Amino acid sequence: MITTGFIGNGKSTNRYHMPFILKTGKFKVKTIYNRSLKEDWAKVEGAVYTTDLDQLLHDPEIELVVVTTPLSNHYESAKKALLAGKHVLLEKPFTRTLSEAKELFELAREKGLMLQGYHNRRFDADFLTTQKVIQSQKLGKLQELEMHYDYFRPEVPESVTEFSIDTSFLYNHGCHTLDQVISYFGKPDHVHFDLRQLLGEGRMNDYFDIDLTYGELKVSVKSSYFRLKERPSFVVYGDKGVFIKASKDRQEEDLKKFYLPEHADFGLDRPQDYGILSYMEGGQFHEEKVVSEVGDYSLFYDALYDTLKHGAEPLVKEEQTLLLMSLLEEGIATLQK
Repeated sequence: MITTGFIGNGKSTNRYHMPFILKTGKFKVKTIYNRSLKEDWAKVEGAVYTTDLDQLLHDPEIELVVVTTPLSNHYESAKKALLAGKHVLLEKPFTRTLSEAKELFELAREKGLMLQGYHNRRFDADFLTTQKVIQSQKLGKLQELEMHYDYFRPEVPESVTEFSIDTSFLYNHGCHTLDQVISYFGKPDHVHFDLRQLLGEGRMNDYFDIDLTYGELKVSVKSSYFRLKERPSFVVYGDKGVFIKASKDRQEEDLKKFYLPEHADFGLDRPQDYGILSYMEGGQFHEEKVVSEVGDYSLFYDALYDTLKHGAEPLVKEEQTLLLMSLLEEGIATLQK
């Protein structure tokens, strides 16, 4: 087992990491550091909770440090862990700037350590199902793909009275969808950004619409905090058909209810959640429901284990993270001109 420490003990650690790292049975969570020992979350059995970061960093048994602090602390915490000789898994968004990301990767290389971003949403059911449909070739030649990540939560941007990268919708949610695009399609030929502050200049970035082109294919990534009715999670158009996956992956929905992965039906789509594939074949129209792939964030930790113990290539590659950071930085700059 890989002995692991966590820097941070909030929602990210306890909702989006702990259920999945423990599910694998391949990691021992030894130490969890937080600035204060609040009792907001159930404690991990056998783990030591501390307000002394050095207790974690100077423990020779700890091989891997998972950083789940707010974005403002990512660079500092990751750098400390690398300097202490630990492999690092860094929550998304990776850092505030591309230059910070480059510096951390260079330090990891110098130390002979692994540094990787936690892009668990590569294992979202809607994303995996969309890949399956594309690979079936029933859509024909791809022409356009739309990805939406919408909310109706006006209270969120209304509660933020000034603009910052740390609270921007692009950094905090665009990092999910843009990474999915990069992981499947690679580096785009061209990118067009449309970022907005729907509550006015100087307020929170609460909307984005990004077009990425790959030859003749256009991939659009769109998100808003003001969508009373959400747009479909994925819509894919080809010259022979269309696939519409209306609902998002359900793992987060279950986690918010503290319905955890030990349940056999955790995160599973129901028949009413299945996407609809419509296509022409042999001059005939066909329409069918597509049974969703199973989303499972623990697969990220399985891949991480294979990298650390068996030398497998990292799931999230350095060049993918740097490309993502360059897109986030370029996009947010359009609001700062």
